[in-house]
Amino acid sequence: MSLVEQTIARLKREQAKTGQPVPLSRAADRSPHQAAPVLVNESLPDAASLAKQIAVDNAALRASGYFPEADRDRQFADQYRRIKRPLIEKALSASSDSPEPRVIVVTSALPGDGKTFTSINLTLSVALERDISVLLIDADVAKRHISSIFKLQDQTGLVDALVDERLDPESLIVPTTTRGLSILPAGKLVAGTAELLSSNRMRHIIKTLTARHPRRVLILDSPPLLVTNEGAALIKIAGQVVLVVRAGVTPRPAVQSAIALIGPEQSGGIVLNQVQESTGEEYYGYGAYGSDGSADDQP
Repeated sequence: MSLVEQTIARLKREQAKTGQPVPLSRAADRSPHQAAPVLVNESLPDAASLAKQIAVDNAALRASGYFPEADRDRQFADQYRRIKRPLIEKALSASSDSPEPRVIVVTSALPGDGKTFTSINLTLSVALERDISVLLIDADVAKRHISSIFKLQDQTGLVDALVDERLDPESLIVPTTTRGLSILPAGKLVAGTAELLSSNRMRHIIKTLTARHPRRVLILDSPPLLVTNEGAALIKIAGQVVLVVRAGVTPRPAVQSAIALIGPEQSGGIVLNQVQESTGEEYYGYGAYGSDGSADDQP
């Protein structure tokens, strides 16, 4: 029985129990990044992958504050389209420069700036692209926010592959029912993660994940740059680095210090979030790294 058939059967069972139609929001709550729900992944390699496939719970993401209010979905999606476009263009460029431009690290100077929020929504927006796939990697191995949000905190993941070189990182990827989107959990908690993330094994894992799928983009949710050693280790393998700054909150010296750690060839731009419009609403801006630590060309 296909996933679609299983879903229909489940909804029928629920309706039979209650005698009431199942609300649409429960059947397929919509993400701001997709016009309609997609229930089947188009490229599952085998039955084992199908067995561990998970659904992206849009209702839970909205309830947890990772999506805006429903009436702002279109504006929100448009803003992330603007953010992703130059990243995708660079990722798919013919350049063979190292590091690989398909490896995009999303980070911040300090905690609380919204990097995980940005990682999730950027990933979902990129997943809309018809010609590429996207792998979201929980590389914030101490906090493991991505793994917790998608209920994968107990799954074997990145750290396990770093510790045990016999593990194939590809086998640890969790596919989702959203077309083109898969997730690599953080894995277990261990000591010495900064050394693991800066190791040759980490570089080998990233190279393997990109080489096997030439049209795959990797988005890594990274620890903040100024409060951990792990963040500084991760950006060394990044082809593009997206720096998330919380408008009016992140101190300018912190932004300048974070930018100084990022090479000019790695520039993925600044995402300036929670910018107040004249209407009082918040939005998400995008710009290039400025020499003074600001974001140039803000909308």
